[in-house]
Amino acid sequence: MRHAHAYNSHLKQYRKFMSSHSSNQFTQTLKPQTVYGVAPAPLLHVGRWIMWALLAIFALVLLLPVTALLLSWLQWNNESAQILKEISQTVLPDYAWTTLILCISVAIGVAMIGVGAALAVTLFDFKGRKIFEWALLLPLAMPAYVVAYAYTDFLQFSGPLQTAIRHNFGLEGRVFPEVRNVAGAAWVFTFCLYPYVYLLTRTALSERAAHLMDAGRLLGATLPRRIRQIALPLARPAVAAGVALALMETLADFGVSSYFGIQTFTAGVYKAWLVMDNRIAAAQLATMLLVLVMLLLKLERRAQQKMRFSSNKIAAGSQQAQQPMKLQGSALLLAWLACLIPIMMGFILPLIFMLRPLAANWSDPDVQLPWQQFGHWIANSMMLGSISTVITVVVAIGLAFAVRTRQNKWLHGVAQLASVGYAIPGAVIVVGLLLAVGWLQNLFPSMGVGYWVTATAVGIVWAYMVRFSGVALQSVQSGYAKIPTSFDESARMLGTSGLHLLKRIHAPLLKRSVAAAALLVFVDVMKELPATLVLRPFNSDTLAVVAYQLARDERLGEAALPALALVLVGLLPVILLSRTLRSR
Repeated sequence: MRHAHAYNSHLKQYRKFMSSHSSNQFTQTLKPQTVYGVAPAPLLHVGRWIMWALLAIFALVLLLPVTALLLSWLQWNNESAQILKEISQTVLPDYAWTTLILCISVAIGVAMIGVGAALAVTLFDFKGRKIFEWALLLPLAMPAYVVAYAYTDFLQFSGPLQTAIRHNFGLEGRVFPEVRNVAGAAWVFTFCLYPYVYLLTRTALSERAAHLMDAGRLLGATLPRRIRQIALPLARPAVAAGVALALMETLADFGVSSYFGIQTFTAGVYKAWLVMDNRIAAAQLATMLLVLVMLLLKLERRAQQKMRFSSNKIAAGSQQAQQPMKLQGSALLLAWLACLIPIMMGFILPLIFMLRPLAANWSDPDVQLPWQQFGHWIANSMMLGSISTVITVVVAIGLAFAVRTRQNKWLHGVAQLASVGYAIPGAVIVVGLLLAVGWLQNLFPSMGVGYWVTATAVGIVWAYMVRFSGVALQSVQSGYAKIPTSFDESARMLGTSGLHLLKRIHAPLLKRSVAAAALLVFVDVMKELPATLVLRPFNSDTLAVVAYQLARDERLGEAALPALALVLVGLLPVILLSRTLRSR
């Protein structure tokens, strides 16, 4: 009875409140909208046209570099055919053969190291396992060209290692083979890029591997057989996706191949454009590189689609069955080696090698470190990174919101186009962008398109947006995937729609995803070398460009300063990623 009286009392108060406020406050709140939160027809049409116009501009920005590259083949003539014939008879076989050997070596290396480390930390329990879980991600903070500089300085003929060996053992000549070759590049890429395979394989194995491995043990299968017939087939799609990502990074690299002097497609594109001043040859080589990358991207997407396992929760009484196997003796040593060697080769040793020349220059009174210029380089990098990050993240939020609220094939096509950007090498983007700028300059000479793209920050920000919009979009969409669609429906029923829906409902729930997207884009822009090297405005050198130029001039002591700054910046997303993995 008490509950009934309380209910009637609350009902009377509610009716009194509604009668006093329904005619003013609530009607004013819903005045510009219908019951379902739909704006009036004129405003709706205007907003829709604005949205479609912005999306069309964004699609044009993304498509123009690649479209210009493909359209260059329509200008086929005798000159183009002659250039292609000369390329195929001279440099193209070297480019193809070197790239093939490098890709095969890197694929084998990252697969072995990444799978071995993922198996160790996922299926087994040993001392130090929790530390290795996040420490194996540290090589992601090291740009590949920084690792190349570090190993070259330490292992070259005049380096400290060979000098000490010759001095102590009375040897003469070269003690170790030359570092700057295809094998050295494969070594650098392997220990810098194996975390891609490690991350995906670890994710695939952590879901079901421990439980299935225990089931195999109960059925009498030995440990090697369980790994061979259960764990490895389960991780095969993840390994394929990780290897494809590593190979895309290898093909897109310019710093390592240029510094080591190896003839890859990326180095060939820059040589044809900047050294030979032959844009037709550069476009042809860039198209071939784009085809290779698109094939790898297709492989990665197919592998990602196969990485769909049942996520049924194991009963509470069977949680003990999922505990990893404890290791002792020789097995413990093997697990330690599988985890420690990649960390040493990919992060700790390169860091020590970079600190050595920096410390030598620091203590030498005759050597002046470029501290004033260092501040200028940081300012340029921060400015370009901030501008590119803000624009890219805002565009990614707008596109993700449009895809979320409107089921349209064209919108989904633009989103897929943006997500492909991370796979397009910087060399391809640069060539396509400069080709498009050249055509526009010829058509409209009075507009000064060439000046705005090459002499200001417009061109380089444009290239960054094409390159990294997929990174930001993926992070924002992952945040949207955690927001139930019922929130949108409830908000519309309460009179909130359009940008108000984004501001009031989505924005508070997307804070972490947007922050992660901004961080990833900012760090990628800071480390980007190929596009920055060509499109940067005059007197706007960044940390990546300066590190490359100083190392190319054999000034590795001075190059250590911007290189270590890039490493410190690269540690930010690694820390974020490790915290995300530990929170699961």
